[in-house]
Amino acid sequence: MELVRKLPIGIQTFEEIRKGNYLYVDKTTMIYQIVNVGKPYFLSRPRRFGKSLLLSTFEAYFQGRKDLFQGLAIEKLETKWEEYPVFHLDLNARKYETVADLTAMLNQYLERWESKYGTEKKDRSPEERFAYMIEQVYMQTGKQAVVLIDEYDKPLLQALLDESLLAEYRRTLKAFYGVLKSSDRYLRFVFLTGVTKFAQVSVFSDLNQLNDISMKPAYATLCGITKDELVNTFAPEIEALGVKYEQTFDEIITRLTFMYDGYHFEETAPGVFNPFSLLNVFDSCKFGNYWFQTGTPTYLVDLLKQSDYDLRLLVDGMEVDASAFSEYRAEVRNPLPMIYQSGYLTIKGYDKEVFLYPLGFPNDEVRYGFLNFLLPYYTEVSSDETGFHIAKFMRELRKGEVDAFMERLKIFFAGIPYELSDNTERHYQAIFYVVFALLGQFVKTEVRSARGRADAVVKTQDAVYVFEFKLNGSAEEALKQIDEKGYLIPYTLDGKRLVKVGVNFSKETRNIDRYIVEE
Repeated sequence: MELVRKLPIGIQTFEEIRKGNYLYVDKTTMIYQIVNVGKPYFLSRPRRFGKSLLLSTFEAYFQGRKDLFQGLAIEKLETKWEEYPVFHLDLNARKYETVADLTAMLNQYLERWESKYGTEKKDRSPEERFAYMIEQVYMQTGKQAVVLIDEYDKPLLQALLDESLLAEYRRTLKAFYGVLKSSDRYLRFVFLTGVTKFAQVSVFSDLNQLNDISMKPAYATLCGITKDELVNTFAPEIEALGVKYEQTFDEIITRLTFMYDGYHFEETAPGVFNPFSLLNVFDSCKFGNYWFQTGTPTYLVDLLKQSDYDLRLLVDGMEVDASAFSEYRAEVRNPLPMIYQSGYLTIKGYDKEVFLYPLGFPNDEVRYGFLNFLLPYYTEVSSDETGFHIAKFMRELRKGEVDAFMERLKIFFAGIPYELSDNTERHYQAIFYVVFALLGQFVKTEVRSARGRADAVVKTQDAVYVFEFKLNGSAEEALKQIDEKGYLIPYTLDGKRLVKVGVNFSKETRNIDRYIVEE
């Protein structure tokens, strides 16, 4: 019986992975390059993309742990394997509700370091103690220190919509991180990671020499798994999936690509797969929305709840300029930078003539996971019920039961709050837009916002359904528009039943009040 290979799910320590003989995707060529060409670095990546493992690998390298790197690419590159004192700070492991919580976390690390290198400044502020520590290390060992900070922005994200608390966190962290500039002569290497860049300018204003490699092509695949790495590292796991799903090796690769690939952190760089999702697919031998099931960050939920952002732009994709990737202020009016930085949108290309980046969902896991997540905030339908209703929608259309489909659609419009009276149109458009987009998991759908095209088109095995919605108009008007605008013409050669559905949405009742179905 073949032994099951060990997958490092939930393991973020390089030493544990190597000593435990877990599978490891070798990134050490890039790691060697980073540590030898520069000193202060910053990297922004979505959650569960391997940032903590990356810092743990740096830590092992600077501890001179040659034994852990046997058989990896860096073994042929590094000859010295020098040991340096390492200060590794992880801000991810605490809930920050007050400034005292943040100070306590910083003190926890400082006390640990002071127990080793001296405590003369223990009654001073965290930044004073930190600066003293770095200097003392150099004086005692003759070696410059290495500073690794994981999730630098975690406290800031938890206070995103609390301006006063956010300002206090920013002051505390700005002073603490500012030590890295004043202590430069005593530092061999500095590397900070986080999800967002929105706070970078304000928090790191005193640390302006940071090399932000978040969008540099040389390091675009530092976190995440490329297609070549997938095939070369996980071939047995891919074959096992093929056996279960009765598909070829290439068919499984294609399916994995649609589900988990597509993250581009620079417009010319190859796409990468979500490592967390891949490992879980291989471990369970089952396709699923693993990254999304770990939860959507609270800060993003809060931001979207307060935003009047047009969801159709998210579904269709949009274009942004470079500032969208470097916003340092979280704006309720424009949640786009935060959505991108959190991994829900990715770069799809670059228009050199107008200097714009098209953005879109990276893959199906994110597309359908994000839409499922959003729908309960626009309707009375709970997150537990959304998947059930969408599956029923699909079955009803496949059977040609349009009436049942429309009656079920009313459930999603029921309970639109009265305070939306001035913006009911945007709200109802968002609901049907997301519902039809979610149907794309099971049948081919087209949801349109441009004039001259039907609002929604659904293609089943034997029929094409064209939907047109009116607000405070009539179902007859909607049908007439389908005919006059020729919305059915592109589908006449498909050899399928052509079904027109004209729908009127009443602003007074906040729901569908009448629909007409014609073939």
